[in-house]
Amino acid sequence: MQPETVLSGGRVVDGSGGPSRLADLVLRDGRISHIVSPGSARSAGETLDVSGLVVAPGFVDMHAHSDLALLADPAHEAKVCQGVTLEVLGQDGLGYAPVTDDTVEPIREQISAWNGTPDLDHTWRSVGEYLDRVDRGAPTNAAYLVPHGNVRMAVLGNEDRPPTDAELDRMRAMVAQGMADGAHGLSAGLTYTPGMYATDDEIVALLGPVRDAGGYYCPHHRNYGSRVVESYQECLNVARRAQVPLHLAHCHVNFPRNRGRAREVLDAIDEATVHFGLDVTLDSYPYRASATYLAAPLPSWAQEGGATATLDRLRDPDTRGRILWEVEAKGTDGNHGVPMDWATLVVSGTADPGLSWAVGHSIADLAARRGEEPGSLYVDLLIADELRSGCLLQVGNEENIRTIMRHSAHTAGSDGILVGDRPHPRGWGTFPHYLGHYVRELGLLSLEECVRHLTSRPAQRLGLADRGTIQPGSHADLVVFDPDTVAARATYDDPRRTPVGIEHVLLSGEFTVRDGRRTDRLPGRSVRRNRR
Repeated sequence: MQPETVLSGGRVVDGSGGPSRLADLVLRDGRISHIVSPGSARSAGETLDVSGLVVAPGFVDMHAHSDLALLADPAHEAKVCQGVTLEVLGQDGLGYAPVTDDTVEPIREQISAWNGTPDLDHTWRSVGEYLDRVDRGAPTNAAYLVPHGNVRMAVLGNEDRPPTDAELDRMRAMVAQGMADGAHGLSAGLTYTPGMYATDDEIVALLGPVRDAGGYYCPHHRNYGSRVVESYQECLNVARRAQVPLHLAHCHVNFPRNRGRAREVLDAIDEATVHFGLDVTLDSYPYRASATYLAAPLPSWAQEGGATATLDRLRDPDTRGRILWEVEAKGTDGNHGVPMDWATLVVSGTADPGLSWAVGHSIADLAARRGEEPGSLYVDLLIADELRSGCLLQVGNEENIRTIMRHSAHTAGSDGILVGDRPHPRGWGTFPHYLGHYVRELGLLSLEECVRHLTSRPAQRLGLADRGTIQPGSHADLVVFDPDTVAARATYDDPRRTPVGIEHVLLSGEFTVRDGRRTDRLPGRSVRRNRR
């Protein structure tokens, strides 16, 4: 049993969206025991004066890429020091479970630019076995989505074809097993191989076990550029056909051609909610740049068959020319149907230290410096780093970001990629950036409403009645911050800076951050569907 702890005199923002109030919180055995008027709590344990600070539920990162970081990095300061107490993993249709002996290494290689290749004994194969590893002790709690790409790769490899009936049955069985292991839903990466080869009919069929288990669908949709509104509508239609709730991952409306069009996407969501009763939520991060692996803009046909086949195509002069024509002139499905502007594509990290000269620079800038054509330099870099490089895409619109974050279905997802020489600052700054910049400085959201977006609304999507709010009986997952100073310090030039103003973070009543510093505690566990 844990000793009793009292957080005394803080301004409690309870996650409901209602007005804040001064109160004492009494924590006992990892939960909130009771809430009393300030100064009235008495305890034989520790009393911590948090006067002048906000006490809120721990933040929920609805779109995280910490799948390996939780196991390999006990400090995990990127998320813990932001006040994050729960991360949703298995995103974008690609993750580390379920895997087979044949797919474990190809998947690790494909998404190494998202998660690195830490020295881990990857002995798990199922979702349940992965979550069992988390249960040994982690920096944050973790929920999981079954990645559609893993399931497809296990049955079809990287082939661009529909499954047979027998293969579809095998895929459904894998999804069903993942849900039985405690996953909260199915994710899909519809601009990444092999997910981009799937039809909507295939996704609907695989959502059957998700519906039966009470889970939700979380797609990285097919197009953020030339067909952005249509692609969001396709996701709405898939969820309606499958009769499952929908959570739209990193719901951004990007590229200059789509400036001001976020309202069209939100109107489509509202229409589906009102007229069809569809249950829709979404997440976003408060930055204009996106991030992925450098090979992502290649056309899907060029990526069929995996990394070795892709590299062979890039080395063949004729095929290389066809690829570059599609990337630069036509606009590939990997780049959302938009011809590449090389000034927007910035190298964020390379696996080969000998290629570090490219990091932090756009392809256009590198080409000008070296007297080369941008497309040729891009392909040469992909070959030299064996497709393991990461990148930022400077294609976002601030107007769209602000419009989306004010919607009633909005939650926060960092989409934080924590590896690479110069990764995206969203991995270290998303949550304090909302609180400091958009709440305190701009006033786009009230503090109470913003905290609701970061806590109870995502907890509701996950079906967690005893998380995301401050009430008796809830888990004591809490963040204590200074509303006058909280701010992100991570920048594109210096992305690994932890925030200011996050004073204390508690996970199941244990301090993971105390007086602004990371402790050595690892109280995080898996949060499995339908289990507390």
